[in-house]
Amino acid sequence: MRTADGGEPAGASPPAGGVDGGLPMGSERMEMRKRQVPAAPDAPGAAPGQPGVGSRGSNACCFCWCCCCSCSCLTVRNQEDQRPTIASHELRADLPTWEESPAPTLEEVNAWAQSFDKLMVTPAGRNAFREFLRTEFSEENMLFWMACEELKKEANKNIIEEKARIIYEDYISILSPKEVSLDSRVREVINRNMVEPSQHIFDDAQLQIYTLMHRDSYPRFMNSTVYKDLLQSLSEKPIEA
Repeated sequence: MRTADGGEPAGASPPAGGVDGGLPMGSERMEMRKRQVPAAPDAPGAAPGQPGVGSRGSNACCFCWCCCCSCSCLTVRNQEDQRPTIASHELRADLPTWEESPAPTLEEVNAWAQSFDKLMVTPAGRNAFREFLRTEFSEENMLFWMACEELKKEANKNIIEEKARIIYEDYISILSPKEVSLDSRVREVINRNMVEPSQHIFDDAQLQIYTLMHRDSYPRFMNSTVYKDLLQSLSEKPIEA
């Protein structure tokens, strides 16, 4: 029914097929979305059924838009990134942090008071001295000295270079929390020689730290409870027949 002016009567519903008699509104919106999303083109020369660049198949390469693919080049790159880290970790573990040694005798502990050299020549003496250095927050001096001793034993050029880099990063770099105290001359020599390091690259620095421990820390160690308690415990120990 039409009104007198030819329009539709009030309250009349539009045709069921939409405004223009086509698809329903929901289907029309779905069709428009499909038209707006282009299909990913296959790579040139790809065989039928083989995934293209935009797909996430097993042959996908570095152009993948996500990291969930088993990309061969990414696998190789990750392995290459992990190799130096693993090697550095293993070499770092080889550097001594604590030395196994039998319990010192009373004669050995008495000898430590005679000279700093006699203290440093035995593993038990170095362990006791290092325990004292830890109380003074200067344990890095002993750790650096021990790492230099370990470096001198190496003969393989590649291992020498890697261990020298680790020692530099741990004890020479100004960014390290365990940096040891060295003068500018020794530090400059090390920086120049790090281009091609040898097992003796830190000899001057090691001697400087050895002298520092001798003059500064050793006298306090002899008066410390660490040394006196150890000496007393051995003095009171009954002598075995």
